[in-house]
Amino acid sequence: MTRVLLFGRNGQVGGEIMRQFGQRTGANAVSRAGVPPLPQPAYELTALDRAGCDLSDPDAVHAAIVRAKPQVIVNAAAWTAVDRAEAEPDACHRINAGAPAAMAAAARDRGALLVHYSTDYVFDGSARRPYREDDPVAPLGAYGRSKLEGEQAITATGCAAVILRTSWIYGLSGHNFLRTMLRLAEEREEIGVVDDQWGSPTWSRSLAEATLQVLDHHAHDPSTWPQVAGLYHATAAGSTSWLGFASAIFRHAAVRAPRLRAIGTADYPLPAPRPAWSVLDCTRIESRLGIVLQRWDDALARCLAKAPAC
Repeated sequence: MTRVLLFGRNGQVGGEIMRQFGQRTGANAVSRAGVPPLPQPAYELTALDRAGCDLSDPDAVHAAIVRAKPQVIVNAAAWTAVDRAEAEPDACHRINAGAPAAMAAAARDRGALLVHYSTDYVFDGSARRPYREDDPVAPLGAYGRSKLEGEQAITATGCAAVILRTSWIYGLSGHNFLRTMLRLAEEREEIGVVDDQWGSPTWSRSLAEATLQVLDHHAHDPSTWPQVAGLYHATAAGSTSWLGFASAIFRHAAVRAPRLRAIGTADYPLPAPRPAWSVLDCTRIESRLGIVLQRWDDALARCLAKAPAC
């Protein structure tokens, strides 16, 4: 039985990982064609929330890992308040860079595998083709810088780590664009939505399922970790604008659809700058790990079909 320690059990991705450990549906992340499914391995899961571990304290992170004695650490915890990060960059850095650094050091010392999530915000959004893992990084704000520093800190320890960059995470729990649109539909006849930022909306459950596939294939065999370790882009297939995402939400949701009005980024100023182009190239995770996430609009339809239990 493989011991797994999960940080961020109540977050969007962490909550779905909890669900996957319990249900093991595997619906949205598809294995490489021709590879037979593995028997579902056994795990012993320890899952922590903020009350269980203060991620701003590296000593608390280290102590939690020592207590759990994990063979695998999954870090689904993060500071995700992008705009507040501009006013509180140090606090954001402690969670998004300091905590992963402590996890990675402990993983190296214990000989554990670390799975960590990063973000499209490490890029400045000036590209017009999907970003590859080796493209130059240039974060625009404090949040993106902190996530990049987290990636770099993990890599610097030399631990076995799978870093998954993703984008535009949504679900029917937590704070995200989907829930905001559903709430505004109850309050307004018309909603202005940004139409000049592009990305790949990614259902938190799809990312959780992909994570479990990584663990099922590799967590129990440390001899494979040098081959699987690395940086990967992991988003839903396809791309759209925020306006396109909103339109799809109201096509699939069982709610009254408001009128949608296209606006530009300049019409909706926020403290933190956003990359205009957040589309990521997922070829590496497909070719190396055999994982393909469902198209964004198909996954959205599946998510909304499960409401309110999603």
